[in-house]
Amino acid sequence: MRALAGRVAIVTGGGRGLGRAYALALAAAGARIVVNDVGSDVRGAGADPDVGRAVVDEIRAAGGAAVASADPVGTVAAGEAIVGAALAAFGRLDALVNNAGISLARPFAELSAADWDRVIRVHLTGTFACARAAFVAMRAAGRGGRIINTTSGAALDAAYPGSAAYAAAKGGIVSLTRVIAAEGAPHRITCNAIAPLARTRMSEAFLAGAEDAPDVLEPAAVAPLVVYLASEASAGVSGETFRFRHGRLALARSATGAEVAPVGARWTVEELAARIDELLGRGA
Repeated sequence: MRALAGRVAIVTGGGRGLGRAYALALAAAGARIVVNDVGSDVRGAGADPDVGRAVVDEIRAAGGAAVASADPVGTVAAGEAIVGAALAAFGRLDALVNNAGISLARPFAELSAADWDRVIRVHLTGTFACARAAFVAMRAAGRGGRIINTTSGAALDAAYPGSAAYAAAKGGIVSLTRVIAAEGAPHRITCNAIAPLARTRMSEAFLAGAEDAPDVLEPAAVAPLVVYLASEASAGVSGETFRFRHGRLALARSATGAEVAPVGARWTVEELAARIDELLGRGA
């Protein structure tokens, strides 16, 4: 039996790139799929519902079951509509892959409030809205569930100029993932995040000089991780962030350094200045 036989999964941003690879792999594993994609350009402008429908056609041609959703993520209403599409078409929801995103690189000093809001709305609010609607449906059904969010190396250990809004949104997704995991545990709902590196429309400029073997950067290389996290095999894995780069996997976890006590009753500005290298772990 295939790992996801009888299950239902939603993939946002499922019409191209990583989302398409996830949708096809989940369907090949037996899941029925809601392919959500508004069909915009990489900056979030425009709409083409045929983008998502094309992936639905691919899944159906291979013998799978799928429906399209063109709701643009970023509002509570859209999150509820996307989850509602799964329940209306298939009567259940077992996995949600929050993958939709846009790219609006701006130097921090030139980042407008409007561009900040657009990036936060799609990435962070979109993840929240879809995850909350999915969580409510999964909890009500009592069968558990899997929520898989998308973060980025820009939020973990790399600071890329021009990515302030994107990095802030992706950092928020890591924290949101941990909280959903904690609250989902009593209901057998897991939540994990992935930070995938693959050659897509959004990463084209960033990876222009990459010399990896072509298949290492193909979106399909990341898909087995998503299928695993959507399956029953991952029931004991929750609240984690997985970084996938150049064909290798790593766990990304925040760490707090050793506590350093002041000499006296409390820290002074002078002692901070004298001991800052110790606090920063710079050595003697």
